[in-house]
Amino acid sequence: MILNIQTVPLLSCTCPCVSSCVLYSIGGIISISRVQMPRYCSRFMVAPCKRTLGDVVPDHSYRVFRRCWRKLWHPGRPYTGSVTSSPDSEFSNSEMSTQSEKPFHTPVMVKEVLQFLDIKPGQVVLDLTFGAGGHSKAILQSVPGVTVVAADRDPTAFQMAQRLAEVYPGQVKPVLGRFSELNNLLPALGLGPGGVDATLLDAGCSSMQMDSAERGFSLSKDGPLDMRMDGDRYPDMPCAADVVNALDQQALVSVLAAYGEERHTRKIAAAIAQARSVYPIGRTLQLASIVAGAFPVSALYARRDRLQRPSHVATKTFQALRIFVNDELNELHAGLRVAQTLLRPKGRLCVLTFHSLEDRLTKRFLRGEDLAAPPRRSLRQRAKARLGLEGEEHEEEEENEEEEKGRESKYWVSLKKVIKPSEEEVQENPRARSAKLRTAVRR
Repeated sequence: MILNIQTVPLLSCTCPCVSSCVLYSIGGIISISRVQMPRYCSRFMVAPCKRTLGDVVPDHSYRVFRRCWRKLWHPGRPYTGSVTSSPDSEFSNSEMSTQSEKPFHTPVMVKEVLQFLDIKPGQVVLDLTFGAGGHSKAILQSVPGVTVVAADRDPTAFQMAQRLAEVYPGQVKPVLGRFSELNNLLPALGLGPGGVDATLLDAGCSSMQMDSAERGFSLSKDGPLDMRMDGDRYPDMPCAADVVNALDQQALVSVLAAYGEERHTRKIAAAIAQARSVYPIGRTLQLASIVAGAFPVSALYARRDRLQRPSHVATKTFQALRIFVNDELNELHAGLRVAQTLLRPKGRLCVLTFHSLEDRLTKRFLRGEDLAAPPRRSLRQRAKARLGLEGEEHEEEEENEEEEKGRESKYWVSLKKVIKPSEEEVQENPRARSAKLRTAVRR
């Protein structure tokens, strides 16, 4: 689907620089800019999903998505707004965390990761998403003499990696940076092509980010609508509040459809546009309440997760905003390319994904597919698409063994079909319910 949005002033924008904010459209691009800032311009937008605005597209394509953000709020401070959560919010104060947030992290499928990475003593392991360090700690405890390069874009995770380096002196090398920055950061540690024996990539948002109200990722905790994984590393980087307050209604529809795979995009975008015309949206529960207000009461918890628990109607909206703000799919693709460059022949890669956009991108990359081309679909998927019955759930995207034959990459050999957590692990750690593990060996 290619949008044709004209370049127009955002007259309904509530941001301080309303007179100079402009929405640009280049064959479907959604971006707001006062001045072009190359630091935050995506080289291409990776969006290999069923209803995207375009799959992975190269720089020269007319469908390229460029995000030219501008400095909108006070530097060095995320936009918090001055609005408290709406009184009719779906969450009462008793449900909010009243004590300091102490993130509790349970790593997903640790046994499976250790089994497939098959790390030997003295080898070098690249953990591209250190997070709270659950997988890295398990590697250090199970394999003697191993060196772990602990990379993460989150300053909080970087500090935790530094503390772990004190416990394992000489074995842990912390690195602060995004996937797209690692090609410039890792050579300083002596890592070049073929210098890594095993790589782990745990995509998406970490538990400690979700559990921290002030980070703005969770719709069940009241906090500033931030969602930046980089924290305050880039003060000029827009946060989720910037997106919901500055993008026009059609642009919001596109973001929700592409990154949330949300069906009711127009209804939600209209509710957001109406609410922000009265007062800027700056809190997580405020946004959750606005989205909930677009649905009848009976529909608020009609959706169910994989454990058949009620799921709030704003869940996919929050997912879409988080992915868009952090450019997650572009970064995931960059991380996979880093692993492809640094892994030695016969080196192993494990990738954990938690929703269909991440998994589909990873699957296509490991198959060696051209990500600029539309994704291949089975006969069953094409039939569902014609009938408008395409499933939204991650687990519904079952792979066809026969169709996978012959799809071999010149860089990777898949070790096994996608792996899911056991029922026992899901019961113990409900956040593992949507996880998928893909493993491959570098040719």
